[in-house]
Amino acid sequence: MKNLENSIIPIWKPKKIYSNTIVDIVKMVSKSKAGHAGTLDPFAEGVLVVCTGDKTKTISDIQSQSKRYLARIALGEETTTLDVFGDVIKRKKIPNIDMEKMESTLKNFKGKIMQSPPAFSAVRRNNVRLYSLARKDIFIKLKPREVEVFSIKVIQLKKKYIDIEVRCGKGTYIRSLARDIAIEIGTVGHLRSLKRLSIGDFDKKKCKDFEFILDENL
Repeated sequence: MKNLENSIIPIWKPKKIYSNTIVDIVKMVSKSKAGHAGTLDPFAEGVLVVCTGDKTKTISDIQSQSKRYLARIALGEETTTLDVFGDVIKRKKIPNIDMEKMESTLKNFKGKIMQSPPAFSAVRRNNVRLYSLARKDIFIKLKPREVEVFSIKVIQLKKKYIDIEVRCGKGTYIRSLARDIAIEIGTVGHLRSLKRLSIGDFDKKKCKDFEFILDENL
């Protein structure tokens, strides 16, 4: 389809679909090379920016823009993948936390912070993706690296979960953030749900539905 050639295409990725699956469909429809400007985990939904043809040269610039997320952190259980699809590996009692304490805790995660990527991630070690090793039960612990969180706030606080909104820079793992926040308040946790609200100026209003791409293929 010519209207998808040499284009920047913001797509609202549904849950349970791989980012690369969407890229492959766009490649087939546009009959040109394509890539995305930042992956979303299969369980997550939200803004996925796909670039085709000559516009793939803009991917690096788009990746460098800030991203905004809505995340739900489940408390009391840590999983292998740090999300809802992993096996539970730790359980810990959830302390009583009020809004004042939660807001105070989140201040520790604003600005430039050190963060260790999840074992199940696309980070490379000796040119091999960590998730490929983790699937073979080979877990590599990487040194923490600096990421930047521009803003972070509580949206909802319940006994067993916390909803937060985060605006962050390139390379920030929200799954790692969920793990570290849970530890900071005295328990363990994992990411139950994740929605990417925007990448730079690309938000839901500017996104095409995934069904649009499928229709283009029909």
